[in-house]
Amino acid sequence: MNGRYGKVFKTHLFCTPTVVSCDQELNQFILQNEDKLFQCSYPKPIHGILGKSSMIVVVGDTHKRLRNLALTLVTTTKSKPSYLNDIESIAIHILSSWKDKSIVFFCEEARKFTFSVIVKQVLGLSPDEPQTSKILEDFLTFMKGLISFPLYIPGTSYAKAVKARARISFTVKSIMEERRRKHGEDSAKQQQKGDHFLDVLLSLTNLSEDEKVSFVLDSLLGGYETTSLLMSMAVFFLGQSPSALQQLKQEHEDIKAKRNKDEYYLSSEDYKQMEFTQNVINEALRCGNIVKFVHRKALKDVTFQGHLIPAGWKVLPVFSAVHLDSSLHDNALEFHPWRWENQSQMTCKKFTPFGGGSRLCPGFELAKVETAFFLHHLVLSFRYLFIFNVLSLK
Repeated sequence: MNGRYGKVFKTHLFCTPTVVSCDQELNQFILQNEDKLFQCSYPKPIHGILGKSSMIVVVGDTHKRLRNLALTLVTTTKSKPSYLNDIESIAIHILSSWKDKSIVFFCEEARKFTFSVIVKQVLGLSPDEPQTSKILEDFLTFMKGLISFPLYIPGTSYAKAVKARARISFTVKSIMEERRRKHGEDSAKQQQKGDHFLDVLLSLTNLSEDEKVSFVLDSLLGGYETTSLLMSMAVFFLGQSPSALQQLKQEHEDIKAKRNKDEYYLSSEDYKQMEFTQNVINEALRCGNIVKFVHRKALKDVTFQGHLIPAGWKVLPVFSAVHLDSSLHDNALEFHPWRWENQSQMTCKKFTPFGGGSRLCPGFELAKVETAFFLHHLVLSFRYLFIFNVLSLK
């Protein structure tokens, strides 16, 4: 994976001179020096579609405030007694809907699942509520435009996405206003440590209304797209590895066998027993690479191991190149979950599926829980036709 021009080279991308890094050590150096030597720098069209207050594009103190809020969301979500039950209930509901279908498009089903989970956790909406369907419809339009050519002309995907974002913002504001009327400002403040994250969000005084709405959209984006891709990649790679699928199935059969008959839902203790499941998830992240690279720019002239990165130049640390580098991973192009048996994924510098430094994805553990719980019911209820990666009922 060194590439034609080596692991570090200069080129011209996104209308600016750019240094592309496929080097593990330089990538780590960039991630660990956020807001010191380097700064987040996404193309302007991304700002236009995500909004100027999006946590993905803001920098400095604003990013710190929004990231702290994201950590609060994660903490609030994990502390809810119903959190794991909600995930499992939605997973069972999605899988049950497959029984009368001759064909299942897994990516679409994974998106339904992850969207239902994140909307429930952030906005308190159940999958069958009208507002959920409305947000999902606009969100699908928004996602199509997010990766489209940034040309704002009526009828283009980009223009439709900008309008869809405005509609989502209006819907979210309406939900927030309804929650304010229902509980009142004082009540919302009292519930800051309660079960409802939206009440926590409404009680904050250091964020503007636009920042709060933007944060909800960022949460939906992170909880919807990346988690559904992780689930889809795990299923795809398991379809190519019968031995991994068999060991995964055995692990979940053992977990089911150990549970008491009166225990309907999986528990946090059950999740801790999903060790091989974690290996599968990590390997799917390494091979599939949800986030292939991120955008940064040099705040000053930076010299690293003989490489000069001039101030103002864009820098692209490419995670996928490191994850598939044969000098860092044995048989790098092979899906081999067992490679993680003696490795700590989050302390391994050659593995950065969720970014790193101050911009490490705050919801990475929630994504892994969702994937693990969905896989639990998937492998216990369905079997694979390996060649076509088609699912069929047992």
